Amino acid sequence: MTAVDDTTTPSTAEAWRLRLDAEMAGTGQWPERSPWIRPAVAALPRDRFAPGRLWNWDGHAWQPVDRGTAPERWLELLYGHPSRPAVTQIAGNLPSSSMSAPAVVVDMLDSLLLEPGQRVLELGTGTAWNAALLAHRAGPGRVTSVEVDPGLATAGASRLREAGLDVRVQEGDGGSGFPADAPFDRVIATYAVERIPWPWIDRTAPGGRLVAPWGRLGHVALTVADDHRSATGWLQGLAQFMPDRTAPRAPAHSFTDIRRSAPSAPEQRTVRDPAELQDWDLLFHLRVALPDIRVETAVDEDGVSAWIHDGVSSWAALSSTPDGVFVHQGGPRRLADEVGAARDEWTELGRPEVYDYGMTVTPLDQWVWCGNADTGPRWHTPA
Repeated sequence: MTAVDDTTTPSTAEAWRLRLDAEMAGTGQWPERSPWIRPAVAALPRDRFAPGRLWNWDGHAWQPVDRGTAPERWLELLYGHPSRPAVTQIAGNLPSSSMSAPAVVVDMLDSLLLEPGQRVLELGTGTAWNAALLAHRAGPGRVTSVEVDPGLATAGASRLREAGLDVRVQEGDGGSGFPADAPFDRVIATYAVERIPWPWIDRTAPGGRLVAPWGRLGHVALTVADDHRSATGWLQGLAQFMPDRTAPRAPAHSFTDIRRSAPSAPEQRTVRDPAELQDWDLLFHLRVALPDIRVETAVDEDGVSAWIHDGVSSWAALSSTPDGVFVHQGGPRRLADEVGAARDEWTELGRPEVYDYGMTVTPLDQWVWCGNADTGPRWHTPA
């Protein structure tokens, strides 16, 4: 664990901790059904597990913020807002590891429904703060954490030992490098996957619970069926997570690159308002119905404009002007039309929120449903 620098006085760190605690209390972010979480966070504060260097985006590049030279700014990155993660590692000029936002960590722990004495498998040790909170609840020797990055695994294990916590940290791939002593009562992942790997469920005991970030938005809490042939549960909340760094990915092209290679079809006027694409509930439905598309929006004096692409070959732009909204799109797909159809589907369903969706996973298939696992509409997750 990185030594605490003398320039950061305990009273200063404590002030930041109390400020965040009060803000989360004032906004109702300490969960009532899991009262153990708030005292656990107080007993194992976030700054005890953060590395001495964090990273801040200055609008142009990621800049280091060191505890020894900028202690107040370092603490602000950790505690400044309940919904802000702290970037702890940069690779190739992009974040490769972070401490999830305090409110997100709390929300996922609440979703896990962890009880003392239960055996827990954590996938993604990171800084080990989450593992520490799990151990505080489950008890000594009950938590195993797997980390693919050897440096993070070593540092995380050291921090846990210095905190006096008995947690097993194992270096390995969370997708395949599982401990031999399965099954576990609870399994929690700290990085996002596009599909829930069946081996995660296979390592969870019947009746056990799995909590994992799903894709670009939100996390899911699944309960494993008694016959161990499926797992089902509800989507829990909106947040963005670091992706699985071991998962194979096709190269994703930018909107600019795709637009340059795919000429636009004739311009069209539309009555659709691009401002709708700033609605998080609609964006979540688009993630379910059109999982490969990306949507970005911006506001200027004429209103909201939107840029949509599939990372491969198709793009669309909805531009607000003083004369109305105009659509340009190119490539083999007509993404503005697809997004419009998905938006109409969402409206016909009654504009559901993220909490109205659930997921079912089997060894060979998985899908998201809305409203009811058996009778509601469903969308299969691409392989």
